[in-house]
Amino acid sequence: MPRYWPLWLGLGLVRALLVLPFAAQMAAGRGLGRLAHVFARRDRRIADVNLRLCFPEMEAGQRRDLIRRHFESLGCALIETALVWWAEDDELLPLMRIEGEENLAAALAEGRGAILLSAHFTTLEMGARAMTMSTPTAIMYQEPKNALVGELSRRARAHRAKRAIASDSVRELLQSLKQNLAAWYAPDQRADRNGAIVPFFGIPATTNVATSRLARISGAPVLPYFPERLPGGAGYVMRIGKRLEDFPSDDPLVDAARFHSLIEAHVRRCPDQYLWTYKRFKRPGPDGDPYSAQAAAAQGS
Repeated sequence: MPRYWPLWLGLGLVRALLVLPFAAQMAAGRGLGRLAHVFARRDRRIADVNLRLCFPEMEAGQRRDLIRRHFESLGCALIETALVWWAEDDELLPLMRIEGEENLAAALAEGRGAILLSAHFTTLEMGARAMTMSTPTAIMYQEPKNALVGELSRRARAHRAKRAIASDSVRELLQSLKQNLAAWYAPDQRADRNGAIVPFFGIPATTNVATSRLARISGAPVLPYFPERLPGGAGYVMRIGKRLEDFPSDDPLVDAARFHSLIEAHVRRCPDQYLWTYKRFKRPGPDGDPYSAQAAAAQGS
């Protein structure tokens, strides 16, 4: 339909960049991110609010520099999405190093599947694709608002993953675990009815606490999984941690706080790769929107 033609054009241009060497692709992605940084005033402001909250000790110049690098990371993520959709495995395998595969193998040996607990970093798409190349994997995803992007994403996941599961299909996720599949799961941006207030970087944040329930029902081990984009076009390292012992506990809020501490550690490792343009700290209540104009004025931004 005509309203999708500009997006088709943009996708065609991004796909054309895939003929370049990988380092040149990432350089192009950083360039696209720098261009977006100039025009995306709203997203720059959201990122600034998030960084003020999470790193109050950070000086204004440091925040501005990190936001610029974050937008470069977002540009790289755009190129990576095209790679995930259209590149073949033999093109991507040389770029990836997976650490901790023995942790996943030990978990799957128990026969109850494994929950690979991840989060929304800009490397999200590449991290999911890496797992589909390593072991039969179910991927849980949230449907994009744009119908064209949603359809292309669905086709790519259906082609690469053992099973692609919509975020509201918990039954299908449990079935995948019962079939002893690894399940890639990033619940940090989906709170809905499973939401509770749990501190993230010490700031109250609406958080999905369903991971504890899924682990309890399925009996599946839960392993942290975080990808990292390496500098200089060197590719990626995907880290599968050891299974979380004593998980789930009797308190899903404690479990969620434990997950948050894992995310925080990875954010500190590669701060530009976390998704800072998402309103992570918006929550119900009169004082629950630090992104509002009133809150921005109070912060002096």
